[in-house]
Amino acid sequence: MPLNRRKFLTRSAVTGAGVTLAGAAAPAAQAAGASPAAAGQGAGGKGRGKPVKRYALTAMGTTDLHGHVFNWDYFKDAEYEDGAGNAQGLARISTLVEQVRKEKGRGNTMLLDAGDTIQGTPLAYYYAKVDPITAEGGPVHPMAQAMNAIGYDAVALGNHEFNYGIETLRKFEEQCRFPLLGANALDARTLKPAFLPYFIKKFRVKGAPPVRVAVLGLTNPGIAIWDKAYVQGKLTFPGLEEQAAKWVPKLRSMGADVVVVSAHSGTSGTSSYGDQLPYVENAAANVARLVPGIDAILVGHAHAEIEELRVVNEETGREVVLSEPLCYAERLTLFDVGLVLERGRWRVESVRASLRDAASVEDDPRITRLLADEHAEVVAYVNQVVGSATVALTTVAARYKDAPIIDLITKVQEDVVRAALAGSEYASLPVLSQGSPFSRTSQIPAGEVTIRDLSGLYVYDNTLVAKLMTGAQVRAYLEYSAEYFVRTAVGAPVDVAALTNAGGRPDYNYDYVSGLRYDIDIAQPAGSRIRNVTVGGAPLDDAQEFVFAVNNYRANGGGAFPHVASAKEVWSESTEIRTRIAEWVTARGVLDPAEFASVDWRLTREGTPVF
Repeated sequence: MPLNRRKFLTRSAVTGAGVTLAGAAAPAAQAAGASPAAAGQGAGGKGRGKPVKRYALTAMGTTDLHGHVFNWDYFKDAEYEDGAGNAQGLARISTLVEQVRKEKGRGNTMLLDAGDTIQGTPLAYYYAKVDPITAEGGPVHPMAQAMNAIGYDAVALGNHEFNYGIETLRKFEEQCRFPLLGANALDARTLKPAFLPYFIKKFRVKGAPPVRVAVLGLTNPGIAIWDKAYVQGKLTFPGLEEQAAKWVPKLRSMGADVVVVSAHSGTSGTSSYGDQLPYVENAAANVARLVPGIDAILVGHAHAEIEELRVVNEETGREVVLSEPLCYAERLTLFDVGLVLERGRWRVESVRASLRDAASVEDDPRITRLLADEHAEVVAYVNQVVGSATVALTTVAARYKDAPIIDLITKVQEDVVRAALAGSEYASLPVLSQGSPFSRTSQIPAGEVTIRDLSGLYVYDNTLVAKLMTGAQVRAYLEYSAEYFVRTAVGAPVDVAALTNAGGRPDYNYDYVSGLRYDIDIAQPAGSRIRNVTVGGAPLDDAQEFVFAVNNYRANGGGAFPHVASAKEVWSESTEIRTRIAEWVTARGVLDPAEFASVDWRLTREGTPVF
């Protein structure tokens, strides 16, 4: 689909919001019990100077909503709950937002988001794929409906916005009554912004110049890897630091009194994709440190909770305040900004960040009523029975033991690829298949199996790709994957809670590979752990060619696994792996581990099995 830059060309990024910003005394003056006028004397003191005007505004923010409108777990068909007592969903956020607007004055506030909005729950999937918003006369996306009703001012693009392709994203954009921002999402041909880069909200103040708050939206460079199939040749995603350095001075020259960056990028300064891109994935703190002129950064992408992080800008020596509210609409960030009027211009004199907890309030009935029908439709969809299981299957131990439930994923992928390559020049090659333990709590019960059971097993909207790799490349791939385990000496006690995630590697970046057998010796240093690799009972031949069935995230370089991104692609499709699993189960009617389970790997220490 050709890039639609209509909104960027025809709609000004500056809104004359016409919001009246009520005057507020400095907090210190209020605490002291002084009147605003007394607290705001000029330098001359003793009542002789002009009163100093001070005003306050609050920028609220969410991030990584991932399709969560309700406090509902579609995989468990029940209210969401976790051990920490969290609650989720925009219906809760709406209640918090209304509380803040009542406390601060609606005209003193704005509401932002830092991206990853339209993917992540069966609700989001349903309106992208089952009853798609792109169909003629199709529905309005539930996230657009909810966020419009709550009154968001601007939303930055997240990487998951691109998971369903540009057409779906553009339709979502069209349905929103707020701009989607992405200063570093550029048209690959013109290198001009393909989305609005910024938004300015103008707060009109009686008897004083208006306060202009500029919001710069930045998305993640990793989109070029993770959604390569959709964006290659159409969009390019340069680094956050360089684009912020380009745009922040422009916003200041346009009269911005406050500059807030909404960045779909964490604070760690690290990248999951290694050196595949010259741009940092988690660059928000770098932006604060390197780019002058920023007051606050709403952080996203990392699914972390950061109430307030202060980073000193290297050029100005000023502190920039960063905050990341917990994902899935579990927290709301508040940036409280204090301004003082000096020589006819507003100057930011204080910024502080705080969080509010969605678990502290109830759902806003206005939002739950608005989307009750859509919610009911999705609940009915995910509860459709597609087959039955002879035994219960679970991922509880899947990260350190070869589990049949993950073998189901690899078996389905292997079967789909074999069928797709039948009659081709690659039909005679052995097929290997990759799978990851995405969740530690997924289970398929004995008895009836529903779509939600299978969706809980494969929570991502990944699609299937077949790559051509050699035995040597597969061996290197396995070694890289085995770095996930913490080195544990022979004879040392094995604590499964501390055995995995070495170096902070997430579970989704640990891979099983079926179609061969191998040991992982966790007593050895990383890089020297793979032992006894066999194919069909014979030692792995480094020169042998294999067809490797992998998800598109891994095929495009996600997780920085060696060789796979550069390997020759021999086949791919757009159908989600989750859907292929459901089709496989439906076709058989019965889910029996005898048809798919195999022991492909085990953990050892100097030849002795750990379990």
